[in-house]
Amino acid sequence: MENEKPFDSTQGKQSVIIEIRAGAGGDEAGLFVRDLYRMYSKYATSQGWGQRVLDSNQSDIGGYKEIIFELQGPGAFNQMQYEGGVHRVQRIPKTEKQGRVHTSTITIAVLKKPNKREEIIISPSDLKIDTYKASGPGGQYVNKTESAIRITHKPSGIVVTSQSERNQLQNKENAMSVLAAKLLQAQEEADLSKLTQARREQIGWAKRSEKTRTYNFPQNRITDHRIGKSWHNLEKIVDGDLEPVIKAFSKLENKE
Repeated sequence: MENEKPFDSTQGKQSVIIEIRAGAGGDEAGLFVRDLYRMYSKYATSQGWGQRVLDSNQSDIGGYKEIIFELQGPGAFNQMQYEGGVHRVQRIPKTEKQGRVHTSTITIAVLKKPNKREEIIISPSDLKIDTYKASGPGGQYVNKTESAIRITHKPSGIVVTSQSERNQLQNKENAMSVLAAKLLQAQEEADLSKLTQARREQIGWAKRSEKTRTYNFPQNRITDHRIGKSWHNLEKIVDGDLEPVIKAFSKLENKE
């Protein structure tokens, strides 16, 4: 994206890893993944956050089957934590000749990157690391060397990949960052399950995986189904002006 802030790899800054994956809807879902990645990237730029792509799998028509990226800066996780879930888009695809509205879905996972206080210990003996050639749209090789990395964490079965860099070591670092974030999430979910039912509901209301938010383009409306609130400036929000949505969740969180 334009005007991105250079990513600072030094410690001490809050980071969040976001995974966006196409769900139902074929090519249109992939284009919606691209649109929401652009939305989050532009919002990150407005906040002065660093950002970098950790892994991506592009479709043939310019969308993404999936994209994983990291945002780094003050308040990054706190502001983005409620974006996870199933996001649904209702709009007329550019390829639709009869003007019919199509419904597509994507899934978003928001992962907190561990800091030193939350350090996740990963034993090298628990890892299976494979290399392969990074590929792009249409099956064309991004490069001819085996720079892409696939890491399997054997105890948990978690598999992560990275092929966004031409350098194998950098792809390995990116994949390990995603793995650490996923292991931290699993640990936090295990801790949450030990709490009483009432406490779990109070804490976990925003982590539900069912339909989270609907983007209705014909009606110029975004609705978040968890808090029952709508906004009617859809185009502006999708263009990166997420502040009204972020503030609504912050206000509710402070109230609770």
